[in-house]
This record gives sequence, C-alpha cells and structure tokens, in this order.
Amino acid sequence: MYQPSEPFSTPVMLLKAEKENVKGVEKRIWKDVGIIYVSFKTYGGTDTNVNGIYTVVDTASVETWYRPDITAQCAVRLEDGRIYEIIGAVENISMRNQFCKFKVRYVEGSA
Repeated sequence: MYQPSEPFSTPVMLLKAEKENVKGVEKRIWKDVGIIYVSFKTYGGTDTNVNGIYTVVDTASVETWYRPDITAQCAVRLEDGRIYEIIGAVENISMRNQFCKFKVRYVEGSA
C-alpha cells in the first residue's frame, strides 16, 4: 500500500483557470478554489539565456489528498505569491481516490 513520503504540511491555494476574452484575445484568469495541504519538493531551477532573455524554470513535485477537481487546468499559489502551473496529468495513486501526485512549474524571466 502506498504511503506518502512526507506529511502534507505546506498550505497552498488551489487555483482553477478560467478563460476570458479581452479585446479579442483569450486570457487565462486564475480563480481561488480553496486551501489544500501538500508535500512540496522543489528540484532547483533550470536557467537558459535565449536571444538575451534570461529565464528560470523552477519545477517541483507535489503530493496531496485526492480531489477530483485537481486537474491539469489548475495551478497552486504559494504563500510568497508564486503561481506554479500543473504539468501533465494528475496521478490518482493506485486508483484508490486517496492520494494524488503531480508536477508543477514556475517560469521567471528578465531581459
């Protein structure tokens, strides 16, 4: 039976994407769903410099209690305000609807 590697002690705000049409351009707006407690592990960032634009992509692995409303169209916001988008599908571990696991990324850049 699966057991989480660490306790779910980090509070994050679960965000759901809603699309809004602004002057003919579709824009994604993040709406608060509620606070969830997770195990949040970062792996450092990958930095690149392309055409004079320096970017850092920070990735993390997240484990939490299973919720059917956590999907690939969601994100999580940390206490410091950084928004991490969910990458790929959310894994329902052992298909038991008890725990889920997913990867997130945060992109930061400057010119």
